[in-house]
Amino acid sequence: MAATTSSWQQPSAPSDFSGILKERETFGTGRGDDKADQINSWFDELMLQSGLGLSPSMLLAICLCTGVALGGLIFVVQENLLTTALGTMVGFILPVVIVTVVRTRRQDKISSQIPPMLEELARAAKTGRSVEQSLGMVAADTPDPLGAELKLATGRVEMGIPLKDALRDLPHRTGLMTLSLLCMTLTVQQQTGGDVVTVLERLSRTVRDRLLFQGRLRAATAASRATAILMLVLPPAVLTFFVVRKPTYLTELLSSSWGRNSTILAICLEIVGAIWIMRILKSSQQA
Repeated sequence: MAATTSSWQQPSAPSDFSGILKERETFGTGRGDDKADQINSWFDELMLQSGLGLSPSMLLAICLCTGVALGGLIFVVQENLLTTALGTMVGFILPVVIVTVVRTRRQDKISSQIPPMLEELARAAKTGRSVEQSLGMVAADTPDPLGAELKLATGRVEMGIPLKDALRDLPHRTGLMTLSLLCMTLTVQQQTGGDVVTVLERLSRTVRDRLLFQGRLRAATAASRATAILMLVLPPAVLTFFVVRKPTYLTELLSSSWGRNSTILAICLEIVGAIWIMRILKSSQQA
């Protein structure tokens, strides 16, 4: 009697593509008037718009490491708890300042890339291609960092996401309102139709004029901005000079009530002045 062997095969599980798109780590929700949530949202936007590819938790770990390293180095050299605390605070804030500078340079570079990108997009649309095809061709030819953001948007379009939804995060990822005009233009043109070439050419001229105006504004307010930055940097620099020159300077200063009150008042006024100056500089940049 011939033995029959039956092979049993486990049914294959349905394909799960939920792990393809990695969820972005965020600390803030961006909703409500809670100050803590606003600070967390600002921190999330800083990391996203810097283009470094680091998560907010990674930057916090770097801040912690630099703060401990700088504070430990100062403690080994001077063996003073006050200067160690100040060094720890400076080391903790330093990575955030560096990331802010990186974001500003990235935004300036993207702003300079927008007018040529719009002109190339208008030329691609003249050939009869659709908006999606023209945007994909321009994204492949545009160098980073703007090219990387456009490639991300066109990749979403290729996955079947509508153009309006694919471009929705572009202004938020870069922090530039100019790209919101581009997204609005392409979305309205796709929905209502019209001469997209003329619109893109006019938008390119508008962006160039706006960048030219911003350049003139920065040149006209360069002295004022330099004075404002000097006002922010000079008090901590003077304090650092005296502490390095005499390690017991802060201890002797805070040993008396007059010294403590004067130091607390100076710190409060410095914080208020820093917030005031930063708001003035931010409003001048947005103008």
